[in-house]
Amino acid sequence: MSAQENEALVRRYFEEAWVKRNLAVVDEFMVPNYIEHQIPDGQLTSRHSLKQLLAMYYRAFPDMKSVLHDILAQGDRVTYRWSVSATHLGDWVGIPPTGLHMTATGITIYRIAEGKAVEGWSSVAISRSEEEQRWLSEGGTTDDAFPGSGDVPLPGLGLERSPAFDALLRNLTWRFRAAEARERERIEHELQVARQIQQELLPERIPKLDGWRIAAYYGPAREVGGDFYDFLEFPDGRLGFVVGDATGHGMPAALVMATTRGMLRAVVQSLESPGVVLAKVNEALVADIPPSTFVTCFYAILEPQSGLLRYANAGHDLPYLRHGDGEAEELRARGMPLGLMAGMSYEEKETFLIPGDSALFYSDGLVEGHNPKREMFGFPRLRRLVAEREAEEGSVVEFLMDKLRTFTGEGWEQEDDITLVTLQRATQ
Repeated sequence: MSAQENEALVRRYFEEAWVKRNLAVVDEFMVPNYIEHQIPDGQLTSRHSLKQLLAMYYRAFPDMKSVLHDILAQGDRVTYRWSVSATHLGDWVGIPPTGLHMTATGITIYRIAEGKAVEGWSSVAISRSEEEQRWLSEGGTTDDAFPGSGDVPLPGLGLERSPAFDALLRNLTWRFRAAEARERERIEHELQVARQIQQELLPERIPKLDGWRIAAYYGPAREVGGDFYDFLEFPDGRLGFVVGDATGHGMPAALVMATTRGMLRAVVQSLESPGVVLAKVNEALVADIPPSTFVTCFYAILEPQSGLLRYANAGHDLPYLRHGDGEAEELRARGMPLGLMAGMSYEEKETFLIPGDSALFYSDGLVEGHNPKREMFGFPRLRRLVAEREAEEGSVVEFLMDKLRTFTGEGWEQEDDITLVTLQRATQ
């Protein structure tokens, strides 16, 4: 089967299994001895086990809403990024319904052979529930704790204990909340160090280019993530733009971010091609960072005189190019996130920014902001706003942040870093 056919197969599976809750599609999509690896150390050893696990999710979280955000097919591999939101309304391995509102995001990779998935890899991040965040902020403690996640059996699934499964169990018990309260001081110190690392590595100034206007914004969350951006000035006047996001929060994310930024700056000294630069950095990161982490990264080089923009993308959110006529298009280029697999290649594309055009590079903290109804700010809304905003009307960065604050409302706690970089060409 072609990569396009594999992509269509995975799209249908996601729609049937995660949106429509159709368990039968597992038999159609997976081979009987299908293996799924929960990075870094969990494992499902059959499609029957997967069906059992899905049925448990369906019962425990009956209002679960699943969204497929991005998908990439290359050879026999299909990678996609997804998110899930749900309320705990049913029994989960002995834990009675709590009414907690849960969210999770992740990246899944399938290996396809002859129209069937034979192996998969998933990296999952489960956020603390809204109720847990409020409880911790009020300094709550409890001695009436549910047994720890290691004491909860999961009979018949052959599932080794994965961090994502453990995190879900801890989120649904008071013991996890109590542990968070006891470690609050240590975590806060670590976050302060992580913030310092990020702030010191951000560019000290924004480059000046005749006929161009460049702006940048970085807004850290309380739990600092792995966002970063950078400007790379070349002797011949060209300017490089980098926007990236390392998985996780706190010190681990800050260290991976710092490592990636340093590698990029070293590699661009000897290589011209954005695609080749990302490939070289990927090889180095695969060997240097923990297997449970990866980095999304968009890298572009601008030739100011001609307006030529050459770019490559390692699984990062797609930038938008707004034309003077009000049309906004995505800057697409295929490529896996950095640090996941060795031997990856990165598609390189180019476009021209003519007078009146502008480009927006950003991180997922912008589109994943939630309003009180738990609706996401989202990509369609962002694209529409980019199209509506003319360069002459003022700062695109301030405009978008104002729209986000209006959408999320008062009292919104930012869950992830937000990074915005804009590039605008003067209208002559």
